[in-house]
Parts: sequence; structure tokens; C-alpha cells
Amino acid sequence: MKYDVAIIGGGPAGYTAAKRAVCNGLSAILFEKNALGGVCLNEGCVPTKTLLYSAKTYDLIRHSAKYGVNVENLSFDLGKMIARKNKVVKKLTAGIRMKMSEGGVEVVNGEAKVVDYLADGTIRIVCGADLYETNHLLLCTGSETVVPPIPGLNEVDFWTSREALQSKELPSSLVIIGGGVIGMEFASFYNSLGVEVHVVEMLDKILGPMDGELSGILQNEYAKKGIQFYLNYRVTAVDKESILLEKGGETIRLSAEKVLVSVGRKPVMDGFGVELLQLETFKSGLKVNSFMQTSRPNVYACGDLTGYSLLAHTAVREAEVAINHIAGKKDRQMSYKAIPAVVYTNPEIAGVGRTEDELQKEGVPYSVKKLPMAFSGRFVAENEMGNGMCKLILSEDNKLIGAHLLGNPASELIVIAGIAIEKGLTAEELRSFIFPHPTVGEIIKETLF
Repeated sequence: MKYDVAIIGGGPAGYTAAKRAVCNGLSAILFEKNALGGVCLNEGCVPTKTLLYSAKTYDLIRHSAKYGVNVENLSFDLGKMIARKNKVVKKLTAGIRMKMSEGGVEVVNGEAKVVDYLADGTIRIVCGADLYETNHLLLCTGSETVVPPIPGLNEVDFWTSREALQSKELPSSLVIIGGGVIGMEFASFYNSLGVEVHVVEMLDKILGPMDGELSGILQNEYAKKGIQFYLNYRVTAVDKESILLEKGGETIRLSAEKVLVSVGRKPVMDGFGVELLQLETFKSGLKVNSFMQTSRPNVYACGDLTGYSLLAHTAVREAEVAINHIAGKKDRQMSYKAIPAVVYTNPEIAGVGRTEDELQKEGVPYSVKKLPMAFSGRFVAENEMGNGMCKLILSEDNKLIGAHLLGNPASELIVIAGIAIEKGLTAEELRSFIFPHPTVGEIIKETLF
């Protein structure tokens, strides 16, 4: 059983690579030990956004009187929210399976392992009792939750995102360790449903690399909604009764029914024979070039395994670049200068390109244009008393190099700025385009004037 391309891992990178391979006339086999769709579809991007939309709908109805709509006896059913989330995941995973089947991709459900690398470059893989050979290997094994070595943590029934997505009962109170994207999205969800939420973050701001000004505004918005933030605090111990925090020699104790650990994710490097290939590593992942090749030219790595950009949409593009390179199809090399990042809180926050903090640290000159979202008539019509901002960062030659949005629907608008950054458009070129009116997206054009 020999294939042009073998892919280990059926997440966004893996299933995209498999589909692209057969479209380019290559024979492809895809190995997945759990469920197609990977972490993103099964216990990450899609399920969290499904639950967040339920919470957002509940929030909107709770405040519907602002829009002249009165509702009585409002309630929610967490069990039905979880059931709907599961239905959405099931529908989408079935869609991927159908695409693989219709496209001629052989999918093997099992744990694949590289067992040999022959002198001619042939790679041998074992899955179950079967042996497979390939000329090109794509490693798309994804990432896993980081569980920090906090004393006592393993002795309590703590949550990661996986458990939080499955629980059909609301805790009365929740401490979230980590104020990054995952932590803030769960903070938003549980806060909307009335849970007492505490967020502990080691840094001096939430949302790590995102724009500091906008993440600060978002933090203030959620502080008004009742979330307690503990910045620059380190969790030193956990037991069944409390969580011990330390900051500058001062310690405090928090009590909560549940603890959610969300300090980040790390590439999955073990369990598939990567040590046999002796691939060069970089930081926490595998080192790759701009065509996604590892230190062995016929072995490629895409997605979270590279440890560079742990985002599903990045993984999809990396897979396209890798397969096009294998197929000899002309394509641009992988570019990371305009990878959008989105946090699906309510309101949403999104960014692409450079941040002020980065540019200041590098001593790169820049200018900033910013405008409240309230300058958009559509935003005002749909976000009563809503807060938000559009911040655009320009280079010395007036090209757009960064964009940061706070306010719904930032997730749908950020791609406009991303395309402009990738194409190297100047402020004049971007604002010469006609935006439909009234739309929230007009805020980008308005900010440039």
C-alpha cells in the first residue's frame, strides 16, 4: 500500500492537505486516531463558538428592552446548549468525512507511527497491523492543553477546555487560570450565564500579544459585568477548598467551586515516531521552511506542530502551501505577516499585523489612526450603548501594517484589513474602495480619513 502523500492527523491542516492532494492528482491517505476535525472542530474553535453564540443570544434577549422588545420569564437550558453544540460538531465532522470519501482520500482511523526511513526517501508507517509506504509525509498532529505543575492541582477535579465544553451543570463560581484567548472566551460564556468568575493572569494584561489598549478596554467591560481580574498574580497552590495566589510577596486565597486551567497549548511531538526521523526542532515545535518542509525535504509539518501560530486558519493555509509544493504547483510561500487573531467574547476583539508594543520594542516608526465604533451608524443601530474602537497602524510610507478592532462583528471585518496588509496597500488605496452603507465595516474607511 503505497501513496504519494501520507498525512498523520485529521485536523484542519490534515483534512485540507488530503483534499488538496487528490485535487492535484496525488494519491493520499489520512490517519486520524480520534475524530476527523481535530481539536478545532471537536473540542476547540467550533464547540466554543457554538456555546458562545447561545450565551450571546441570551445576553441580547436579556437586554432586549433597550431595543423596544419586552420579554418575560426569560430562562436558559444549559443541557440544550450542550446538546446543540454536539449536534453542530456531529454535522460538521460528518461533512468532512463525506468530502474525504467523495474526493478519493483513504481515511484510516487509528494511531499511525513512522517505523522506517529508507535510503531512497521512502517512509514506512504502521497503523494497527498494516504497513504503508509514502514518498511524502505530512505531520499534522496538532496540539494539547498545557497543564502547569501547580502543587495540588492534580489532586482536585479541575477542568480544561475539554471538560468545560461537556459539563451540563453550572458551577456557582469559577476560577480561570490564564487570561488568554481560551480563558477569556470561557469567562465570557460563564459570566453571561450568571456564574461568579475570577480570572488569574501572570502577565500585566489579558490576551497576551493582542493590542494592549483594546484588551484593556475589554477587561474594563467585563469588570463592569462582574468578572474579577487578578493580573500579575501567580498561582502557587491549589487544594479542594481554595486557590493560593502570590504577587510581589503578597498572598491571597480564592475560593471557587471549579477551577479551569487555560494557560495555553503545546505541539504534540510524541507517539508517532518523530524521533526516528530525527527532525530539527525550533522552540516547542518542528522547524520548517517557507514551504513547510522540515529538515528532511520530503517530510512536511503543518498546523500547531510547528509551534508558530496555533490557529486553525493558519494551519489550513500551511497545508495548501505544503501540498502545492509537493505537487509542483505554483504558489506563494507561507506568509505570516497578516494572520488574523480573534477572541469571540461579547464584544469581539480581533487583530492582524503589527501591534504598537511590537513596533515600540523594535524602534520602528509608525503612526496610528483610531476611531470609536460609534462612528458607524450600523454599529450604533445594533449595539445600544455598545463600546468599541477601530485602531489602524500605518508605516512611514503610509502602508497599513496593523489593524485592531473591538466591537461586534470584529471577527468578520478583520479580514478586510488582513488583505490590505498582505497586499501592501496604502491608506489612500484602501480608502478608495467603496464600502456598502450602512455597515460596521465602513469604520475602517472612516478611520483612514
